[in-house]
Amino acid sequence: MSNYDSLHRQCRTLESLFDTKLTSYSRLASTITRNQDDIEASGSGERWKDLEVEVDELLQKLGEINDQLSVLSSDTNNPPSQSMLRAIQRHRDVYMDYSRELKRTKTNIQTALDKANLLSGVRNDIDAYKSSAADSLLAERNHIDSSHRMTDDMLAQAYETRSEFSRQRSTISGINARMAGVLNTMPGINSLVSMIKSRRRRDAIIVGLLIGVCIILLLSYIF
Repeated sequence: MSNYDSLHRQCRTLESLFDTKLTSYSRLASTITRNQDDIEASGSGERWKDLEVEVDELLQKLGEINDQLSVLSSDTNNPPSQSMLRAIQRHRDVYMDYSRELKRTKTNIQTALDKANLLSGVRNDIDAYKSSAADSLLAERNHIDSSHRMTDDMLAQAYETRSEFSRQRSTISGINARMAGVLNTMPGINSLVSMIKSRRRRDAIIVGLLIGVCIILLLSYIF
């Protein structure tokens, strides 16, 4: 049974090594689950991948040795003792337990990573929305500032126009005052202006009477 002894020792060694690696793997899984916000930054993502490869390889080797022990347990030419059969069965049970534990741990890690990716996507969407909102607010503020500048320019032009009107009114008033002064210093001009106005009124009356007579004669001729 030297072959059995060799397989038995290999199995025990692999079980011990696998248990150590699985403990580290499970601890890292717990760390990833608790710290989902910074998995990549902390380097946990790379470590769990390396450990996962190691435990997978150890479990595969452990399964191969258990298969060889199962073959020995079915050897009719050289049947194993009851103690050997119990040891082989115990190794098989340990292997099955390790398989289930590894599968459960992988599921927990994958769930944590999926949740972390989802949260990261949500954060990216929120950041993109905030950036877009900030750009919109900035554009709106620039538009408002532009409107204010345009309004200020229009008010400045209005004030300048009003000032120009005031200057022109002052100038016209000065001209009227000077003309009135000239007329006051020259009495003959006032008389001349009065005569011109009287003559215009007389001419207007004569023209009006002439037009009226013509209309009366025209109507008389027609009717």
